[in-house]
Amino acid sequence: MKSTTSLTGPYDHIIIPKNSEKTDWEVELAVVMGKKASYVSEADAMDYVAGYVLHNDVSERAFQLERGGTWDKGKGCDSFAPLGPWLVTKDEIANPHDLRLWLSLNGKMMQDSNTDDLIFNIPHLISYISQFMTLLPGDVISTGTPAGVGLGFNPNIYLKEGDVVELGIDGLGTSKQKVVAYK
Repeated sequence: MKSTTSLTGPYDHIIIPKNSEKTDWEVELAVVMGKKASYVSEADAMDYVAGYVLHNDVSERAFQLERGGTWDKGKGCDSFAPLGPWLVTKDEIANPHDLRLWLSLNGKMMQDSNTDDLIFNIPHLISYISQFMTLLPGDVISTGTPAGVGLGFNPNIYLKEGDVVELGIDGLGTSKQKVVAYK
């Protein structure tokens, strides 16, 4: 089974890459840009937001941390980064910094937190990133994940074939992915 597209939806399978032993989950709030943003101030940053979407920032930890270079090798595998179920416009969310987000693995709650615990708030992220690159409409910024990822457990817990991941964020809906092995 191989993904034929770079976009993965909220109910598509997570495909464990060939030679992967450390595929992990991360529930995250994702911000979708609504207009071109370059050198934006924190005070103006929210003017550039179109809306928000639920994101499972699936990460292959060995590819990401043990094989040198940048983290994109562990984040950009086929089927990773399922988004949705829908884009919620900025005006529909009163405060994106006060949303419960959660993730369960096979029915067991692994992550349960609130976006008020983000290390960096959304205006800071947009402003900071826009100092180095121009953000375009439709670009997605993931804001970070709370405690409870598999890498954080002792011993570590990683996704395996047959696992089911369910996640959600207040006002942004829920998603569910079954884990399958690359074939």
